[in-house]
Formats: sequence, C-alpha cells, structure tokens
Amino acid sequence: MNLARKLKQRAADGRPVRVGLIGAGKFGSMFLAQLRTTPGLHLLGIADLSPERAKQALTETGWDADAVVVRDFSTARRTGGTVLTDDAQALIAADGLDVVVEATGSPAAGIAHALSAARNRRHIVMVTVEADVLAGPLLARKAREAGTIYSAAYGDQPALVCEMVDWAEACGFRVMAAGKGTRHLPAYHQSTPETVWDNLAIPREMAAKGGMNPQMFNSFVDGTKSAIEMASISNMTGLKAPRDGLLFPPCGVDDLPSVLRPATEGGVLEEEGMVEVVSSLHTDGSPVFRDLRWGVYVVLAADPSARGDYSRRCFKEYGMVTDPSGRYTALYRPYHLIGMELGISVAAAALREESSGTPIGFLSDVAATAKRDLAAGEMLDGEGGYTVYGRIMRAEDSLARGVLPIGLAHRVRLKAPVKQGEPVLWSDVEIADSDAVRVRSEMEAMFSSDGRAARRA
Repeated sequence: MNLARKLKQRAADGRPVRVGLIGAGKFGSMFLAQLRTTPGLHLLGIADLSPERAKQALTETGWDADAVVVRDFSTARRTGGTVLTDDAQALIAADGLDVVVEATGSPAAGIAHALSAARNRRHIVMVTVEADVLAGPLLARKAREAGTIYSAAYGDQPALVCEMVDWAEACGFRVMAAGKGTRHLPAYHQSTPETVWDNLAIPREMAAKGGMNPQMFNSFVDGTKSAIEMASISNMTGLKAPRDGLLFPPCGVDDLPSVLRPATEGGVLEEEGMVEVVSSLHTDGSPVFRDLRWGVYVVLAADPSARGDYSRRCFKEYGMVTDPSGRYTALYRPYHLIGMELGISVAAAALREESSGTPIGFLSDVAATAKRDLAAGEMLDGEGGYTVYGRIMRAEDSLARGVLPIGLAHRVRLKAPVKQGEPVLWSDVEIADSDAVRVRSEMEAMFSSDGRAARRA
C-alpha cells in the first residue's frame, strides 16, 4: 500500500532504486514502457545478446535512446543514464545496482544469473519461470543465505496467484484451489509447431508477418507453460499438484466455486489445496461462458463447522457467487498486464526486502512427457517442440521415478524408447554436463536426502 510513496521519496532524495534488465524481449520491453514513467527507479543498464536490439526496445517503448544511453556504469550512476551491453555478468556486478530483472526466457541463463546475483548481493526478480521450476527452491535458498531477495515477477500469473493465496490465508480462509485460465483442449498436448496456428485460430500469414515464434507459442498451447506456472505456484504456496497432471476443466468465473471443490463434494479436485488451470473451451471446442482465459483465481472456503455459518451468511449478504452449499466462493482477476506490472516486484524487493513470491520448498515438478511414441536415437527438442510437453507432477513422485525435467529436455538424445504419454527419465537420455544440469542435480540431492521432496527450502 505504500510502494508508490516510498518510490517518490527515493526520487525526491536523489536515491533511486537502480535496476538492471537482462533480456530485452517482449516481457522486458513491457517493463521498460512503465519504468520510464515510474519515479524512484533508475534503469542502470540492459544486458542483451544484441545491444542494438536493446536500444530498439528503448525506442519502441518511448525512451529517447540517443539521449539516455551512456558508455559506462560510472557515467550512468552520475547522470541517470543507461548502459547497453552484451555482458550480463558485468551488469550484475556493476557498482550501485540494487535489483536484477532476469527476463531471458532461458532456464540455463536464468540459473546462471540468479547464482551471480546472490554472489554479488543483488536482489533478483525471476521472470524466467522455466528457471524457477527447474531449480528455484535451490536458488531461493542461495539468495537467502546471501541476504538477498529471490522473487517471482509481479504481473505474471504465478506472482499474482501467490498474492491471492496469501490474501485468502491472511484473512483466515481455507484455500481450495488457485491458478489461472487458458485456452485448452485435450488434443492440444500433441500440438506441434506445425499445428500451433490452427489450434490458436491464427492465420499462418499473420503469424509470419508478426514474427511469432511457433515453438514458443506452442509451449502455451500444448500445456507446458501452464504446468510450469502451476508448479511454480505450488512451490511458492504449498498448494499441491494433481497427481495425474492438470485437468483443465472447462469453467467460467461463475462456476469456479462449484467446479474447483473436492470431488467428494461434487467438484473435480482430488483433495483441497490444489493448483489447477481452467479452460475457456468446452471439450467440443465451444466457448465457455464468462471464461477466465487471461486471468487468475482463488477458490476459498469458510469454516466447515457450524461455527462457519456466519461467514457463509456474509458471502450471501455481500453478493458473492458460491457453490450450492454456500461454503465455497471465489475471487478472480480477469486480466494480467505481465511486464507492465513488474515494477511492483522491483520496488518490494528494494524497499521492503520482500518478494512477490518465492519457493518455500520443492513440492511440484514438470516432467518432459512424450507427445508420441519416441524411439531410441531421437533428439528431444524441449518446450513447445515436436517430441515432448511438460506435465506437472508432485516432486516426491518425480524424484522417486527419476524423471527428466522439461527444462533440460532440449537437444538431448534418447537412448531408450518412450511411449506416448509417459515421462522421459534421466536414464532414458544421453545428457551432457552443464551448469544447469549440475545445479538441478544439486537440488535433487538436497531434497532427496531425507526422502521428503516437500522439505522446506
């Protein structure tokens, strides 16, 4: 409630929060558009493999790039200018930097930058949810040991859902389910970069003209991105993953309390306290009434005993939509502004030393799962590709089975066949050593050591 006031005071004092952005893609550009008009924030630098692309991003988001760009960090600190570089490590180590925003979209890069941020005592806002799901519980622990904040990115669905869960629990409600909406049909798990535009009802010519990356868009269609985001929410809130993967029940906002309640009471949940994604399409492809395709939700419950009668009456008196019992109700947000809201996380980390969501344990994982029967010798092509999609699992099951996480399933060769719908195992692949593999292995060892995957981070 006081971040804007605190930022304005920092601006008045001449002590802005200095921010370094890594990755000048769409998410980063949306952040730049709002950072320009936010008092108390100073864009110290942008690191991108193409500094020219970073300069273009500044121009496209309303900055006078020629006026603001300077050659070195000393000049940037003195003048309020911005350095463009292809060296992310130099940006993280720059004197005076307060907060790193990691927006590369690469799990390996995200892990490397998070570790560097901890070493350099920088707070980090992890936009790259893929890195968070691959190794976030370990990265959060290393940040905490360094005395810094590791935070989810406000504006993206995981942080918004975490906020809603925190609100519900702080109000004394029991959370039945939380998650988001999306456009999904069961057949989409087999979607490929070749079929993605048909599934999204986007003309191929329009996609080509807009420079849309078919594999990236397909990771949203085939369910991978939903699984990643729900696993991140699970690890940050303690909510559980469905044991058989996300159900994607068709559900509009008015039906949230009835659909997302335990199966024993007529809903779809195997138990209370779950993450789940609702679809904006019925299984026949027809649209759901008042869908939540772009939004997030939390389903909450009043005390089930007779002592909860007063709360249930209040739900009715104040116009809340409930299930037939009157016990369950829901709050939702129909839209999210993605990178345009990211300044909330930056300000919270720097001014309050609080995160917008951080892993509290390793409860959920995302398994690389075969889209079709895969033969030995085939090369996996990762998120949104032709071979595998990401399916959420409980971490205890993932560790017990030795499942290969989706974040490491890119350019990896199979040495054993895998049936359609089955998870790929570590033992099924030939995988080269890398920093990401070592960090993931360290995290698995850390959470496997006492046999309890959900042990607190």
